[in-house]
Amino acid sequence: MTASRTTVALLAVSLLGGCATEPSDRKPPASAADFAGWPCDTLGDELVRVQQRATDVAYAVDVNANGNPIVFTPGTTVFWPALMAMRPEGPDGAELARLRGRFEALEAAARPRCAPPGDPLQRTAAMPLAQGERLVYEERAGSGGPAQEFGLRLQGLKRGELDFLLERGEGRPGSPWRQDAAGNAIAPRAAHRLLAWTRLLHRDLALGDVLSGELHGPQLVDGTAHVRGQVIAVGPSAVSGRQFHSATIELFGDVPSGGSITRIDGVMVVDRFSGVLLRLELRSGNPEYALRRKLVRVEPAT
Repeated sequence: MTASRTTVALLAVSLLGGCATEPSDRKPPASAADFAGWPCDTLGDELVRVQQRATDVAYAVDVNANGNPIVFTPGTTVFWPALMAMRPEGPDGAELARLRGRFEALEAAARPRCAPPGDPLQRTAAMPLAQGERLVYEERAGSGGPAQEFGLRLQGLKRGELDFLLERGEGRPGSPWRQDAAGNAIAPRAAHRLLAWTRLLHRDLALGDVLSGELHGPQLVDGTAHVRGQVIAVGPSAVSGRQFHSATIELFGDVPSGGSITRIDGVMVVDRFSGVLLRLELRSGNPEYALRRKLVRVEPAT
């Protein structure tokens, strides 16, 4: 989806959200009074269920659009304005509006008497990765290219910086790869043929945060693309038995290509505590700019 569609949709939600009317045969919107007698545990469970159902509705259309929908795990918290604005109107839009109304009513019922759930990010006592461990990624470039694996082995932890060794396969020497604690690459051109990003992420990403930065990579004609994004969900994730607390970011941007501009959009999922990438998907009308990268396992230190 293009930036202009996102902007128009968000503006429409903000300006017209309070003006919509419903047919007389529809149920009245939920209110806090509907849940006044519910215990706190039940309210919390229903808040999770409503958000999970909303993500299922919002991203079901992606199966038809690109065959690779975003899947959130139970416990995910979503940013409702972006979730609703980025999806089509009609029955799906009506269902999302109903779910948002129910969510807000549940929140209003819980707020005066139930303790807010703690943010797992604030309870994290250590990095989700230890020195010597290896992140193994599967990457597929282009619209139908073969999948290839590469590894990032953590060499050292410094204040505000993680030092990795980028490993492309047995018998091939590794090369240094550095990122800051938010997940941005440091000196990305030093890595061999690996798409990276700078100035895009910051620590403690929160719902609704608006981001802006650059992509760098050999597949980009001029080497750099400007990209923007918004955090649309946060929640727990698990890879290879390792627990992360992720932020899901919708991306869109421009790739200079000679005298023209190519649009790209996609999704990035990163660990909020360490900046470790969990998933990246870029889509474009130009298949050269399409890419999928995901963390498939974490190998122990050797």
